Amino acid sequence: MLQTPRGAAFWAMADDWEMLTENVAGLAFGFGYEESKRYAAYIRACIDQETFKRFMSERFDVTGQARQIKAPTLVIRHTGLKWLSMESTRELVADIPDARMVAIEGTYTDHADQAGRAWSEFLGGSPAAFGLAPRDVHTILPSGTAVILFADIAGSTALTERMGDAAFRAKARELDTALRGITRENGGTPVEGKLLGDGVLAVFTSARQAIEAALRCGKEGDEAGLPLHLGIHAGDVIREGNNVYGGAVNIAARIAAASAPSEVLVSDTVRSLARTSAGVSFEDRGEQELKGVADPQRLFAVREGGA
Repeated sequence: MLQTPRGAAFWAMADDWEMLTENVAGLAFGFGYEESKRYAAYIRACIDQETFKRFMSERFDVTGQARQIKAPTLVIRHTGLKWLSMESTRELVADIPDARMVAIEGTYTDHADQAGRAWSEFLGGSPAAFGLAPRDVHTILPSGTAVILFADIAGSTALTERMGDAAFRAKARELDTALRGITRENGGTPVEGKLLGDGVLAVFTSARQAIEAALRCGKEGDEAGLPLHLGIHAGDVIREGNNVYGGAVNIAARIAAASAPSEVLVSDTVRSLARTSAGVSFEDRGEQELKGVADPQRLFAVREGGA
């Protein structure tokens, strides 16, 4: 759902075409930057003033259309955009069948090499073919059945407002490094090509190892003051480049979103795989409707101790 501005401040500037476009560009790139001026000029070259005003004054819901998209879809999301939440972007990606998302720190003009690499991998070419340096580490991710761990910082928007952008991003980067280290120590593979802004996606061959990693990740997030939503599911994934995607990945993300901060939720599939090997107990949370998932999923909260 896109809710465009309707307030008095917006309409006060709406009749000044140059002022309007410069303020819209400033929200995207930051005020006072040359990129903002160029983008404002780009807007004026692409659309007339009256059409733009109509567009900005209406309400749009493209959820239904998103689910009808058949073409392979890549969404590149810049984390520095203040007018668009990461949650809304993830919801859009989840609604598009088999869509993939890459999050890049900063705004549209930052880290162009990362965006270019994402495009090249998505289009099936090598980074060198697009004039890009290869990755320092190339992770081989298998297609087939995998146990998928999704970890996401809880309440990242509120934390950013309380801590400030720079402090939050610094702590989030430190936590990201720690979570990826924990993943590898527990036999998992962080998905390097699927950066999620405030989250980590990893695949395992063992449900027990995925649960152990999730519990450690939860403790690491608590110690950092950045509690995590944690969800685990198992199912078939498809590898393309350094990404994995498929319905099972989306379900893992939705299970994580349903968890309380610092809680590990798993699907019935994962509980069945780890029931006798993980050294934990499972608290039945019943069947739950997950957004974008057709069938209800029976979920279990992981409790340390007891089998």
